[in-house]
Amino acid sequence: LEPALEKLRQQIKDPDFIKQIAKRLLLNNKHRITLVLSPDRELSGERVAREQEKLKAIKESLDDAQKQAIVDQAAALQARQEQVDDISILPKVGIDDIPRDIPRFSPSIHGEVPHQHTAYAQGTNGLSYQQVIAPLPALSMAQTDLLPLYNAVLTEVGVGKDDYLQTQQRHAREVGSISSMSSMRANIDDAQTLQGYLITSSKALARNARAQAQLMRDTCEQARFDELPRLKDLVSQIRARKEQALVSNGHILAMTAASAGMSPLAAINHRLGGLASVQTIRTLDQALNNDASLADFAQSLHDLHHYLQNTPRQWLTITSPDMLEDLIREVDGVWQGAQGSDVHTNFAPEKISAQIQQLWLTNTQVNFCARAYPTVSGEHPDAAALSVLGGVLRNGFLHRAIREQGGAYGGGASQDTSIAAFKFFSYRDPRLTDTLSDFDKAIAWVLEEVPGAQAIEEAVLGVISAMDKPGSPAGEAKQDFYNRLFGRSYEHRLRYRERVLAVTGADLQRVASTYLRPENASTAIITNSATYQENKTLLEALDCIEL
Repeated sequence: LEPALEKLRQQIKDPDFIKQIAKRLLLNNKHRITLVLSPDRELSGERVAREQEKLKAIKESLDDAQKQAIVDQAAALQARQEQVDDISILPKVGIDDIPRDIPRFSPSIHGEVPHQHTAYAQGTNGLSYQQVIAPLPALSMAQTDLLPLYNAVLTEVGVGKDDYLQTQQRHAREVGSISSMSSMRANIDDAQTLQGYLITSSKALARNARAQAQLMRDTCEQARFDELPRLKDLVSQIRARKEQALVSNGHILAMTAASAGMSPLAAINHRLGGLASVQTIRTLDQALNNDASLADFAQSLHDLHHYLQNTPRQWLTITSPDMLEDLIREVDGVWQGAQGSDVHTNFAPEKISAQIQQLWLTNTQVNFCARAYPTVSGEHPDAAALSVLGGVLRNGFLHRAIREQGGAYGGGASQDTSIAAFKFFSYRDPRLTDTLSDFDKAIAWVLEEVPGAQAIEEAVLGVISAMDKPGSPAGEAKQDFYNRLFGRSYEHRLRYRERVLAVTGADLQRVASTYLRPENASTAIITNSATYQENKTLLEALDCIEL
């Protein structure tokens, strides 16, 4: 093996080595076939029909004794599912084992607000992490809707005099990855008010830190949106990814739709990353077949890019302790004189409070059901009890009713303090209205009897484990930075932790009766046309939307 590796080391010194192999073995290789497959939209129905015929034949072949045996087995299964296991025989972690404190970070902060440079000394195994962060300015509805597309294409287009292929080669030489994203969070005490930031992020070998910083500056300032075929291709790729994710992320999309009326952030999540965004990207992809529409789209990206430059920038850097000072110096040197404007109007979407009753039709063999209720933000004293309530409902009722008895792949409930909403969901579900009924029964179940200490302890441990989930050293530093940026102080997080640990059964019943009221429920379902037609009468209260 070693001689082959040595030969390869010599060959890759030629910059055209990989290109020549790709050209010879792939592009000019005549021993290939192009196969185009079209999905059969009737396949799901045909499978169901065949299965029903098979079951009918089996049923007709059974004698009375065999039929009774099946009935007895079903009764035994139900009894086993409802049986409460004795888990005291198992080793366990209890609330007393939970640490009361949380880690604190001490980054070095250089410069003054709003142009700070925050640096973390973390074990990164020789990597340099750099981010440029700028507050989102006031955006129109059209600009907000364009934002995820802008982020998706920013690091996929040409920069300066280089076209997109030359820019991709530069990426490969200088960084391990580079991307752009938007981060939005509601205020900790008001879900109707939120902050947003535009973030350009990269990682590279520490020895490439200066080239990494220069690439980021060039991308932020000189990205070009004049390569129209490239833009059209990128939009088509985004559309394909969104459509392919409909079923795998169906439960998330359904919850996002159900909660879209709870707060501005919830509405934005639905428009920019939910089912509404699938409609938007399909319409755009089709429109870009027209040259004039494609040119208008490119111009809108260019205009948004120019508009976003007029906000103050700050920087985040993370690397090993022995390399941190050099990294700070390199980044500050590259970005000197490019701090951005101090004058801007903050991003402030309109407040919203609305109920949602929707049913979305798409090509799926299974269903996804979601229901949401307006609740409270993270600083509210009831937020902790609602978070624990989600675990109690999931472990004590929903898992058994929706998965074990209902046949879905999964189901649960959770409090989302970021949008002030409590959400129920089912995943890959054969049922529709029965699942919605189970959501209601779960609420009635917790109100009928005070949850026991064991159920509460399990749910508390689940909430705390999610809060304490370990990350990479760089990931934990980033999390600390954004907690600070969005006002999630150490004191706030510690206070929330203490409230979670202090939740009682009475607290759970109180918040369930206060917030999970039937008249406040919003519902969203994802299903197919055939299933909708079979249940149309039962679902007539929902607005039907075809994807």
